[in-house]
Amino acid sequence: MGRPANAFSRSMGNLGQWIDDRLGVSAIWAYVMTGYYAPKNFDFWYFFGSLALLVLVSQLITGIWLTMYFKPDADLAFASVEFIMRDVEWGWLIRYMHSTGASAFFVVVYLHMFRGLLYGSYQKPRELLWVIGMLVFVALMAEAFLGYVLPWGQMSYWGAQVIISLFGAIPWVGDDLALWIRGDYVLSDVTLNRFFALHVAAMPLALIGLIFLHLMALRKVGSNNPDGIEIKELTDAEGIPLDGIPFHPYYTVKDVFGVGVFLLVAAFIVFFAPDLGGQFLEDANFEPADPLNTPDHIKPVWYFTPFYAILRAIPLKAPGVMLMGLSLVMLFLVPWLDRHPVRSMRYRGWVSKLALAAFVVSFIGLGYVGGAAGSSTLTTVARVLTVVYFGYFLGLPFYYKCEKSHPVPERVTKHG
Repeated sequence: MGRPANAFSRSMGNLGQWIDDRLGVSAIWAYVMTGYYAPKNFDFWYFFGSLALLVLVSQLITGIWLTMYFKPDADLAFASVEFIMRDVEWGWLIRYMHSTGASAFFVVVYLHMFRGLLYGSYQKPRELLWVIGMLVFVALMAEAFLGYVLPWGQMSYWGAQVIISLFGAIPWVGDDLALWIRGDYVLSDVTLNRFFALHVAAMPLALIGLIFLHLMALRKVGSNNPDGIEIKELTDAEGIPLDGIPFHPYYTVKDVFGVGVFLLVAAFIVFFAPDLGGQFLEDANFEPADPLNTPDHIKPVWYFTPFYAILRAIPLKAPGVMLMGLSLVMLFLVPWLDRHPVRSMRYRGWVSKLALAAFVVSFIGLGYVGGAAGSSTLTTVARVLTVVYFGYFLGLPFYYKCEKSHPVPERVTKHG
């Protein structure tokens, strides 16, 4: 008797069986999808991981199309973008999908990170999963900055001028580092070519590699859930978690629904508000770069503004850069700062919940302040919000000592 047919060979016939014997498609599919048991109580917050993968694929595809027409030349870059928008068939759509996709990427990643904070998805045994995810976030920031400079518009040019100058504030090596990043003593054609190479080749490879490691780490330790219960601790005779279900088809079907809603929102923005009032594409970036004409208000794109506000909250440049860097480092340290015996915010006390709410308010507030024109009042607000931001992390080791947590159930409490 022959071997029992698997799903891949059944759908592809003899060719499918031949490929599967040599590539192991069915084993890979089972390992990643049908053989991966996820908790039964996933909720709304678990859509954003799969949406991040969707946006990544969209960015890669639209980016490849844009490189076919973009000229990485300081004299031609802006004109080539205008050519894509005006003369290339459907070029305007590809460009707006890419620019909107950059912001969409950060929307879903920020919400994905918030879910981790909400349900304690960084606690043992998921510390490395969280750290790799944070490396993905930093790589995404670098990729977004590099891409933002490429159109060589006014805000692209002067934004790059500001960001690169920050590296010059690093003691001892700052000036040499800034020179190395630019490849020249000023922003020039060399800088643009360097950023283009990093944006289309180096950083995408780094992102894909880190995301692969993130998914492998997830497959190893398993997904957390809103109750913060380890479903692997209660299994049947075959080792299958009693509170788990195969990721495919149960959650892939749910993800399809989430993808549908996400695409509707994204399509509305792309077709009716691609610049979103200057948040996704600033007005100044529709003007060619002019090294002799500084814009009235230089600001980064919205997804960088919280960290930019922390930088501006300190009057001295070097301490401001250090504090901005520390704001990212604190996110990496969360698995070791949070010593709460209860994982999920669902069962923690009011102190932890209030602290997380204050952190979210501070982050959103810093985002607004960082995107606004500077003033003494906003500087004071930025300083207060910066204290709240860092206060959340510094208080993580102590919240559980000041509150009474709710009893954590032995099994997941909601199937859906």
